[in-house]
Amino acid sequence: MHVRCPDHLPEELYRQVLEQLADLSPVVRALPPAAALVELKGALRYHGTDARGLGEILRIRTVSRLGMDVRVGIGPSITVAATASARTPEPGGVLAVAADQVTDWLAPLPVDALHGIGPRQAEALHDYGIHTVGLLAAVPPALVQRLLGGRAGREAADRSRGIDPRPVVPQAPPAAAAVRRTFPQHTLDGAEVRAALLGLVVRLGVLLRRRDQAARALTLALRFADGTSWEKTRRLTEPSAHDDDLRTAAYRLMDAAGLQRGRLTGIALKAEDLADAGQVARQISLDHAREARLAAEETMDRIRDRFGPGAIGPAAVFRRVS
Repeated sequence: MHVRCPDHLPEELYRQVLEQLADLSPVVRALPPAAALVELKGALRYHGTDARGLGEILRIRTVSRLGMDVRVGIGPSITVAATASARTPEPGGVLAVAADQVTDWLAPLPVDALHGIGPRQAEALHDYGIHTVGLLAAVPPALVQRLLGGRAGREAADRSRGIDPRPVVPQAPPAAAAVRRTFPQHTLDGAEVRAALLGLVVRLGVLLRRRDQAARALTLALRFADGTSWEKTRRLTEPSAHDDDLRTAAYRLMDAAGLQRGRLTGIALKAEDLADAGQVARQISLDHAREARLAAEETMDRIRDRFGPGAIGPAAVFRRVS
């Protein structure tokens, strides 16, 4: 199964899509920034449905849980599945191609619709009069190799016939998480910017804790009205996903920017060099105030899970409400 998400998908939402895929099959390959591959062979019997049914289940879950639709292509190989996902209508749909339908389904497609054929390769094939995948499959492989080059020609000839033995190899996305905020108008550093930064800290902390990860470093990126940008990374004393630690690092990064009269159009906060939270040692603390804040953090996370992300948070984030 090849899954295409909407373009310009936020990284946080993309990772949530990957989590939905992991609920369907343990073999998921992330294709950032907005696609993924899933091996379904071992999942069909477990879920008690066919491949198309799993595609529909995925769409229902992404729409109901994430508020977005996806395009799903299903086939006996990566090439067929990826080609099929590109042929589904937007914003979402499922197109399944059975093994005995591959040749007939591929044949009438434009040659540049075949997954793996780039613009230059398509142009070279067009110059030779090859405009459909069926015509490409009918041309001797040796000729295709002369037109496109040895390896590229051999792969194109095989894939036009539905031959693609590549397995789906599990691979997670890069170990980072980011949240962003864009200002509707140019904004000077002050209460509004600090409240926005605190809101990003809370969102990032919730994201990390839900993924059972901890950040070893934090990066703050600022975008200015004149089109320039500023970015700086700070290592944390120890890996953490707690709001207190992330807020301290984020505020120090903002102070280091020395904005003065710089007008901001957007800010981004990125947690990097992530670690598995289960492998992070927790030091025994004699700071009772900190322990109380950590306990409150767990309670707030449960409230957010039940009532939504905006149900509770620091007062400064809700400053406009009052």
